[in-house]
Amino acid sequence: MDTSARREATRPRPSLVELFTPKLVTILREGYRLSDLRADTIAGLTVAIVALPLSMAIAIGSGLSPEKGLFTAIVGGFLISALGGSRYQIGGPAGAFIVLIATIVEQRGYDGLVLATMMAGLIMIVAGSLRLGTYIKYIPFPVTVGFTAGIAVIIFASQIKDLLGLDMAHEPAQLFPKLAAIASNLSTFKPATITISLLSIAIIVGLRRIRPKWPGMLIAVGVTTTLAWALGFDVTTIGSRFGEVPRMLPAPHLPAFDLAKLQAALPDAISIALLGSIESLLSAVVADGMTGRKHRSNCELVAQGVANVAAVTFGGMCVTGTIARTATNVRAGAHGPVSGILHALFILLFMLVAAPLAAYIPLASLGGVLAVVAWNMAEKEEFATLLRSSWGDAAVLLATFLLTIFVDLTTAILVGVTLGAFLFLHRMAEAVEVETGRTLVAGDVADTPESEQPSSQPAGAGSDVMVYRISGAFFFGATASVSAVLDRIGAHPKTFILDFTDVPIVDSTAARTLGTFANKLNRGGTKLYFTSATRSVRRTLLAAGLRKPLVQYAARIEDAVAMSRGDRPDRRNVGSYSSS
Repeated sequence: MDTSARREATRPRPSLVELFTPKLVTILREGYRLSDLRADTIAGLTVAIVALPLSMAIAIGSGLSPEKGLFTAIVGGFLISALGGSRYQIGGPAGAFIVLIATIVEQRGYDGLVLATMMAGLIMIVAGSLRLGTYIKYIPFPVTVGFTAGIAVIIFASQIKDLLGLDMAHEPAQLFPKLAAIASNLSTFKPATITISLLSIAIIVGLRRIRPKWPGMLIAVGVTTTLAWALGFDVTTIGSRFGEVPRMLPAPHLPAFDLAKLQAALPDAISIALLGSIESLLSAVVADGMTGRKHRSNCELVAQGVANVAAVTFGGMCVTGTIARTATNVRAGAHGPVSGILHALFILLFMLVAAPLAAYIPLASLGGVLAVVAWNMAEKEEFATLLRSSWGDAAVLLATFLLTIFVDLTTAILVGVTLGAFLFLHRMAEAVEVETGRTLVAGDVADTPESEQPSSQPAGAGSDVMVYRISGAFFFGATASVSAVLDRIGAHPKTFILDFTDVPIVDSTAARTLGTFANKLNRGGTKLYFTSATRSVRRTLLAAGLRKPLVQYAARIEDAVAMSRGDRPDRRNVGSYSSS
């Protein structure tokens, strides 16, 4: 073990208070200087410029009015930064929620979304309090790529109406009905709207290539809004569809609910909690990778839950950590969570001063913003790589992707994780091997050069000793292959040694299989020894009844050979094995 690994192993585990202390408190304890405030102010303003058009676009894409996205960025963004476990996390409405929110709003209305989001927030608070945040890392990569790509497809499909300026009385939330409705109304497209949407996309893509540090989305919205107003284009705007954007946050409001409504909202709440947890913790991991810092996952999860409850209480929508805005925050030179707090306050300042100007923004401009967001979300290179990597990863990826598009997000994630788990178990089972040592006749060991002796056969063993070694995690998925090897043993020797040197874990199914094998050897008069089993492995084997007189334990193969001949093994090697 090297020095760094030894230092990590001996480092005391953090206390409960440390695990749930917001990073804002940590930053202030370290000493917050004027230069730090200056860096956070610049970063907060930069992120706010990016978040302004995006928050409104995501709200509109979700079937809500644009101010709900702003309310979410202000309230949710403030609380995630103030209470969260990441130094750089920026909270707000996320494109990943568009499909889910649109479906909930279509089926249950805005009050149904509020109720489901509040329940999701409580679920996240409980999950964080139970320290379940660390388990998000076990979601397979093909699952995250699959559902993200599926969401990207649906987001783009949801923007076709505004990109083309179609006249549609109702736009279904589900993909197939949506595409059918769009196809039946294609003849109502408007050239002016298409011009605005294409210009918006061109400006964002062009600036990203030639001036990547410029706020391309805000510039695109500003230029296309000015052009549409100056030329008198007949395009749908925020004002013509939703009216004027409010200048202040609304008063807190809770929807009426009863047991039946709570039961109906529970599946949606679970979906929001699951997606929000995955999205926010992935975003925190991305920030860690960019900065070398380490976030507190359970503290972050609790903060996300509080932020979701508060955001919808103040007229917002689902909130989560956002990868693009968090990365922008890091690149802008943020020092800590104060930048996220200031980003929320800058958006609030915009509402106070310039909210009436938002009424002139064409929906085609925001549609262009979301079209670019969908393209960036798709993770095309990762998708193609996973398709080529192995049949198992490709199956998990495609199942998650297709279920996201054609069924729903919750089903997609659950099926993807289940398939990923079975794939992992299959790979682990295939990795388990049984090495068989050849049985030697008397005199072979003495007459054979040491370099040619089998590694699994100890010096001094004769024809009455047979040694087998299991390598890998011995669990229920591997029991069939190991059992098949053991059952093929022909004539039983006087002593059979099973070496566990390379076995990190044994489960109850594997222990039961070994119990059957041990009884078979016992009936044939063969002595059975288990060697080099770790404490945890030995504990499982003993619990399954694999103890004296059925089985004896030894520290090494050589000790087992000595014990089988009635000799006393080296006590320094036996240790606690002698009591088993």
